[in-house]
Amino acid sequence: MDIIKGRIFDFMGKRKITFVVSTVLVLVGLVAAISIPLGRANLGTDFAGGIAMQLRFEKPVEIDRVRGLLKEGGFEDANLQEFADPTKLLVRVKRTEDLRGATKSIESLFRQNMQDNPFTLDSVTEVGPTVGKKLQKDALWAITIALVGILIYVAWRFEMRFGVAAVAATFHDVLAVLGLIYILDKEINLLIVTALLTIAGYSLTDTVVVFDRIREKLRATTKQKEGLVPLINRSISEVLGRTIVTSGTTLLVLVALLLMGGEVIHDFSLTLFFGVIVGTYSSIFVASPILLLWKGRGKLIKDESLLEEGRGI
Repeated sequence: MDIIKGRIFDFMGKRKITFVVSTVLVLVGLVAAISIPLGRANLGTDFAGGIAMQLRFEKPVEIDRVRGLLKEGGFEDANLQEFADPTKLLVRVKRTEDLRGATKSIESLFRQNMQDNPFTLDSVTEVGPTVGKKLQKDALWAITIALVGILIYVAWRFEMRFGVAAVAATFHDVLAVLGLIYILDKEINLLIVTALLTIAGYSLTDTVVVFDRIREKLRATTKQKEGLVPLINRSISEVLGRTIVTSGTTLLVLVALLLMGGEVIHDFSLTLFFGVIVGTYSSIFVASPILLLWKGRGKLIKDESLLEEGRGI
Protein backbone atom coordinates (compact mmCIF):
# COMPACT_ATOMS: atom_id res chain seq x y z
CA MET A 1 0.00 0.00 0.00
CA ASP A 2 1.60 3.23 -1.19
CA ILE A 3 -0.14 5.53 1.32
CA ILE A 4 2.62 8.14 1.25
CA LYS A 5 3.69 9.12 -2.26
CA GLY A 6 6.81 11.14 -2.98
CA ARG A 7 6.94 13.08 0.31
CA ILE A 8 10.28 13.46 2.09
CA PHE A 9 10.08 14.17 5.81
CA ASP A 10 12.88 15.79 7.80
CA PHE A 11 13.15 13.11 10.48
CA MET A 12 16.82 13.79 11.19
CA GLY A 13 16.07 17.45 11.82
CA LYS A 14 14.16 16.38 14.93
CA ARG A 15 16.88 14.09 16.25
CA LYS A 16 17.99 16.42 19.08
CA ILE A 17 14.46 16.55 20.47
CA THR A 18 13.95 12.81 20.15
CA PHE A 19 17.31 12.10 21.78
CA VAL A 20 16.11 14.04 24.84
CA VAL A 21 12.87 12.03 24.91
CA SER A 22 14.77 8.77 24.50
CA THR A 23 17.25 9.70 27.23
CA VAL A 24 14.38 10.23 29.69
CA LEU A 25 12.80 6.89 28.72
CA VAL A 26 16.11 5.05 29.09
CA LEU A 27 16.83 6.65 32.48
CA VAL A 28 13.42 5.53 33.77
CA GLY A 29 14.13 2.07 32.40
CA LEU A 30 17.50 1.97 34.16
CA VAL A 31 15.82 2.90 37.44
CA ALA A 32 13.41 0.00 36.90
CA ALA A 33 16.25 -2.39 36.00
CA ILE A 34 18.14 -1.44 39.18
CA SER A 35 15.00 -1.71 41.31
CA ILE A 36 14.25 -5.27 40.21
CA PRO A 37 17.25 -7.02 41.86
CA LEU A 38 16.83 -4.77 44.91
CA GLY A 39 13.25 -6.00 45.28
CA ARG A 40 11.76 -2.50 45.02
CA ALA A 41 9.75 -3.14 41.88
CA ASN A 42 6.36 -4.85 41.73
CA LEU A 43 7.83 -8.30 41.15
CA GLY A 44 5.60 -11.26 40.52
CA THR A 45 5.96 -14.50 42.39
CA ASP A 46 8.13 -15.75 39.50
CA PHE A 47 10.93 -13.46 40.67
CA ALA A 48 10.14 -12.53 44.27
CA GLY A 49 9.06 -15.98 45.41
CA GLY A 50 5.82 -16.64 47.23
CA ILE A 51 2.31 -17.75 46.32
CA ALA A 52 -0.41 -16.47 44.03
CA MET A 53 -3.94 -17.82 44.56
CA GLN A 54 -6.76 -17.05 42.16
CA LEU A 55 -10.16 -17.49 43.80
CA ARG A 56 -13.65 -17.50 42.32
CA PHE A 57 -16.49 -16.70 44.76
CA GLU A 58 -20.19 -17.36 44.23
CA LYS A 59 -21.07 -13.72 45.00
CA PRO A 60 -19.18 -10.45 44.51
CA VAL A 61 -16.40 -10.29 47.07
CA GLU A 62 -15.88 -7.41 49.53
CA ILE A 63 -12.22 -6.47 49.19
CA ASP A 64 -12.02 -4.72 52.58
CA ARG A 65 -13.40 -7.75 54.33
CA VAL A 66 -10.85 -10.02 52.68
CA ARG A 67 -8.01 -7.66 53.53
CA GLY A 68 -9.13 -7.59 57.18
CA LEU A 69 -9.25 -11.39 57.35
CA LEU A 70 -5.74 -11.69 55.92
CA LYS A 71 -4.37 -9.22 58.50
CA GLU A 72 -6.02 -11.17 61.31
CA GLY A 73 -4.47 -14.35 59.95
CA GLY A 74 -0.96 -12.87 59.95
CA PHE A 75 -0.71 -12.02 56.23
CA GLU A 76 -0.39 -8.23 56.54
CA ASP A 77 1.79 -7.96 53.43
CA ALA A 78 -0.70 -9.82 51.20
CA ASN A 79 -1.45 -8.06 47.91
CA LEU A 80 -4.99 -8.25 46.53
CA GLN A 81 -5.89 -7.76 42.88
CA GLU A 82 -9.45 -7.38 41.66
CA PHE A 83 -10.69 -8.37 38.21
CA ALA A 84 -13.41 -7.05 35.95
CA ASP A 85 -15.49 -9.95 37.25
CA PRO A 86 -16.32 -8.94 40.88
CA THR A 87 -16.50 -12.59 41.95
CA LYS A 88 -12.82 -13.21 41.14
CA LEU A 89 -9.87 -12.27 43.33
CA LEU A 90 -6.11 -12.79 43.17
CA VAL A 91 -4.23 -13.06 46.46
CA ARG A 92 -0.43 -12.73 46.43
CA VAL A 93 1.86 -13.36 49.36
CA LYS A 94 5.52 -12.79 48.48
CA ARG A 95 8.75 -14.11 50.01
CA THR A 96 7.06 -16.89 51.96
CA GLU A 97 9.30 -19.73 53.20
CA ASP A 98 6.53 -22.26 53.93
CA LEU A 99 4.64 -22.07 50.65
CA ARG A 100 2.29 -25.01 51.12
CA GLY A 101 1.58 -24.04 54.71
CA ALA A 102 0.69 -20.49 53.69
CA THR A 103 -1.57 -21.70 50.89
CA LYS A 104 -3.49 -24.01 53.22
CA SER A 105 -3.72 -21.33 55.92
CA ILE A 106 -5.22 -18.74 53.55
CA GLU A 107 -7.66 -21.25 52.07
CA SER A 108 -8.72 -22.39 55.55
CA LEU A 109 -9.04 -18.76 56.71
CA PHE A 110 -11.50 -17.95 53.92
CA ARG A 111 -13.54 -21.14 54.30
CA GLN A 112 -14.01 -20.57 58.03
CA ASN A 113 -14.82 -16.85 57.91
CA MET A 114 -16.64 -16.54 54.58
CA GLN A 115 -19.13 -19.38 54.75
CA ASP A 116 -21.81 -17.06 53.36
CA ASN A 117 -19.79 -16.69 50.14
CA PRO A 118 -18.27 -20.06 49.11
CA PHE A 119 -15.36 -20.08 46.67
CA THR A 120 -13.36 -22.37 44.44
CA LEU A 121 -9.59 -22.25 44.00
CA ASP A 122 -8.96 -21.67 40.29
CA SER A 123 -5.16 -21.76 40.38
CA VAL A 124 -2.19 -21.66 42.75
CA THR A 125 1.38 -20.64 41.85
CA GLU A 126 4.12 -21.43 44.35
CA VAL A 127 7.72 -20.25 43.82
CA GLY A 128 10.49 -20.45 46.43
CA PRO A 129 12.85 -17.48 47.00
CA THR A 130 15.85 -19.39 45.62
CA VAL A 131 13.99 -20.30 42.44
CA GLY A 132 12.84 -16.67 42.09
CA LYS A 133 16.43 -15.38 42.17
CA LYS A 134 17.50 -17.99 39.62
CA LEU A 135 14.66 -16.96 37.32
CA GLN A 136 15.80 -13.33 37.60
CA LYS A 137 19.31 -14.32 36.48
CA ASP A 138 17.96 -16.50 33.67
CA ALA A 139 15.75 -13.65 32.43
CA LEU A 140 18.73 -11.26 32.41
CA TRP A 141 20.82 -13.79 30.50
CA ALA A 142 18.02 -14.30 27.97
CA ILE A 143 17.82 -10.57 27.23
CA THR A 144 21.63 -10.23 27.07
CA ILE A 145 22.01 -13.18 24.67
CA ALA A 146 19.24 -11.74 22.47
CA LEU A 147 21.02 -8.36 22.24
CA VAL A 148 24.37 -10.00 21.44
CA GLY A 149 22.68 -12.12 18.78
CA ILE A 150 21.16 -9.00 17.23
CA LEU A 151 24.57 -7.31 17.15
CA ILE A 152 26.20 -10.29 15.44
CA TYR A 153 23.39 -10.73 12.90
CA VAL A 154 23.15 -7.07 11.85
CA ALA A 155 26.95 -6.65 11.82
CA TRP A 156 27.15 -9.65 9.47
CA ARG A 157 24.13 -8.59 7.42
CA PHE A 158 25.34 -5.00 7.01
CA GLU A 159 28.43 -3.88 8.96
CA MET A 160 29.47 -3.24 12.55
CA ARG A 161 28.20 0.34 12.86
CA PHE A 162 24.75 -0.77 11.69
CA GLY A 163 24.87 -3.57 14.26
CA VAL A 164 25.78 -1.17 17.08
CA ALA A 165 22.95 1.18 16.05
CA ALA A 166 20.45 -1.70 15.93
CA VAL A 167 21.50 -2.98 19.38
CA ALA A 168 21.35 0.53 20.83
CA ALA A 169 17.82 0.96 19.47
CA THR A 170 16.74 -2.47 20.76
CA PHE A 171 18.31 -1.78 24.17
CA HIS A 172 16.46 1.54 24.18
CA ASP A 173 13.14 -0.21 23.42
CA VAL A 174 13.52 -2.82 26.15
CA LEU A 175 14.46 -0.24 28.78
CA ALA A 176 11.78 2.23 27.68
CA VAL A 177 8.99 -0.34 27.87
CA LEU A 178 10.32 -1.73 31.16
CA GLY A 179 10.28 1.82 32.52
CA LEU A 180 6.66 2.34 31.45
CA ILE A 181 5.62 -0.94 33.10
CA TYR A 182 7.50 0.14 36.24
CA ILE A 183 5.79 3.55 36.33
CA LEU A 184 2.36 1.93 35.93
CA ASP A 185 3.25 -0.43 38.79
CA LYS A 186 2.43 -3.49 36.70
CA GLU A 187 3.66 -6.83 37.97
CA ILE A 188 6.98 -7.84 36.42
CA ASN A 189 7.06 -11.58 35.83
CA LEU A 190 8.25 -14.11 33.26
CA LEU A 191 5.37 -13.22 30.94
CA ILE A 192 6.60 -9.61 30.84
CA VAL A 193 10.13 -10.84 30.06
CA THR A 194 8.66 -12.86 27.19
CA ALA A 195 6.98 -9.69 25.92
CA LEU A 196 10.27 -7.75 26.16
CA LEU A 197 12.06 -10.39 24.08
CA THR A 198 9.24 -10.26 21.53
CA ILE A 199 9.62 -6.48 21.39
CA ALA A 200 13.35 -6.87 20.73
CA GLY A 201 12.59 -9.06 17.71
CA TYR A 202 9.87 -6.75 16.40
CA SER A 203 12.07 -3.66 16.77
CA LEU A 204 14.93 -5.37 14.94
CA THR A 205 12.68 -6.30 12.00
CA ASP A 206 11.56 -2.72 11.49
CA THR A 207 15.11 -1.39 11.93
CA VAL A 208 16.51 -3.81 9.34
CA VAL A 209 13.94 -2.62 6.78
CA VAL A 210 15.07 0.99 7.29
CA PHE A 211 18.77 0.04 7.25
CA ASP A 212 18.35 -1.99 4.06
CA ARG A 213 16.93 1.04 2.27
CA ILE A 214 19.72 3.27 3.64
CA ARG A 215 22.32 0.80 2.38
CA GLU A 216 20.74 0.78 -1.08
CA LYS A 217 20.98 4.56 -1.19
CA LEU A 218 24.57 4.54 0.07
CA ARG A 219 25.68 2.39 -2.86
CA ALA A 220 24.86 5.25 -5.23
CA THR A 221 25.91 8.06 -2.89
CA THR A 222 29.19 9.00 -4.55
CA LYS A 223 27.47 9.28 -7.92
CA GLN A 224 24.52 11.35 -6.72
CA LYS A 225 26.58 13.49 -4.31
CA GLU A 226 23.71 13.39 -1.82
CA GLY A 227 24.34 14.39 1.78
CA LEU A 228 23.97 11.77 4.49
CA VAL A 229 21.13 13.55 6.31
CA PRO A 230 18.88 13.92 3.23
CA LEU A 231 19.80 10.37 2.21
CA ILE A 232 18.58 8.95 5.52
CA ASN A 233 15.45 11.14 5.45
CA ARG A 234 14.65 9.92 1.95
CA SER A 235 15.28 6.28 2.88
CA ILE A 236 12.97 6.42 5.93
CA SER A 237 10.29 8.30 4.00
CA GLU A 238 10.27 5.67 1.24
CA VAL A 239 9.56 2.82 3.69
CA LEU A 240 7.28 4.89 5.94
CA GLY A 241 4.12 3.57 4.28
CA ARG A 242 5.19 -0.01 4.89
CA THR A 243 6.06 0.84 8.52
CA ILE A 244 2.67 2.48 9.17
CA VAL A 245 0.73 -0.44 7.68
CA THR A 246 2.76 -3.07 9.57
CA SER A 247 2.67 -1.30 12.94
CA GLY A 248 -0.97 -0.31 12.52
CA THR A 249 -2.04 -3.87 11.77
CA THR A 250 -0.09 -5.20 14.74
CA LEU A 251 -1.60 -2.58 17.04
CA LEU A 252 -5.12 -3.57 15.93
CA VAL A 253 -4.45 -7.13 17.07
CA LEU A 254 -3.00 -5.94 20.39
CA VAL A 255 -5.97 -3.66 21.04
CA ALA A 256 -8.25 -6.67 20.52
CA LEU A 257 -6.18 -8.66 23.02
CA LEU A 258 -6.26 -5.78 25.51
CA LEU A 259 -10.03 -5.41 25.32
CA MET A 260 -11.08 -9.04 25.00
CA GLY A 261 -8.08 -11.19 25.93
CA GLY A 262 -8.91 -11.41 29.62
CA GLU A 263 -6.98 -10.59 32.78
CA VAL A 264 -4.35 -13.29 32.43
CA ILE A 265 -2.70 -11.78 29.32
CA HIS A 266 -3.70 -8.14 29.88
CA ASP A 267 -0.30 -6.96 31.12
CA PHE A 268 1.43 -9.04 28.44
CA SER A 269 -0.69 -7.39 25.73
CA LEU A 270 -0.14 -3.94 27.23
CA THR A 271 3.63 -4.48 27.21
CA LEU A 272 3.55 -5.50 23.55
CA PHE A 273 1.32 -2.51 22.75
CA PHE A 274 3.90 -0.14 24.24
CA GLY A 275 6.67 -2.09 22.53
CA VAL A 276 5.27 -1.76 19.01
CA ILE A 277 4.89 2.01 19.43
CA VAL A 278 8.35 2.47 20.97
CA GLY A 279 9.94 0.05 18.48
CA THR A 280 8.54 1.92 15.49
CA TYR A 281 9.66 5.22 17.00
CA SER A 282 13.20 3.95 17.68
CA SER A 283 13.69 2.62 14.13
CA ILE A 284 13.23 6.16 12.86
CA PHE A 285 14.43 8.41 15.67
CA VAL A 286 17.05 6.29 17.47
CA ALA A 287 18.69 3.72 15.18
CA SER A 288 19.07 5.98 12.14
CA PRO A 289 20.40 9.07 14.01
CA ILE A 290 23.05 6.89 15.71
CA LEU A 291 24.53 6.32 12.24
CA LEU A 292 25.06 10.07 12.06
CA LEU A 293 26.87 10.09 15.41
CA TRP A 294 29.31 7.38 14.35
CA LYS A 295 32.74 8.93 13.90
CA GLY A 296 35.53 7.65 11.69
CA ARG A 297 36.04 6.42 8.16
CA GLY A 298 34.36 3.37 6.69
CA LYS A 299 31.79 2.04 4.29
CA LEU A 300 28.98 4.20 5.63
CA ILE A 301 30.44 7.47 4.34
CA LYS A 302 32.12 6.89 0.99
CA ASP A 303 33.01 10.51 0.20
CA GLU A 304 34.25 13.00 2.80
CA SER A 305 32.58 15.80 0.83
CA LEU A 306 29.25 14.42 2.05
CA LEU A 307 30.06 15.75 5.51
CA GLU A 308 30.56 19.32 4.35
CA GLU A 309 28.40 22.06 5.81
CA GLY A 310 25.02 22.18 4.12
CA ARG A 311 25.40 18.84 2.34
CA GLY A 312 25.81 16.35 5.17
CA ILE A 313 25.42 16.32 8.94
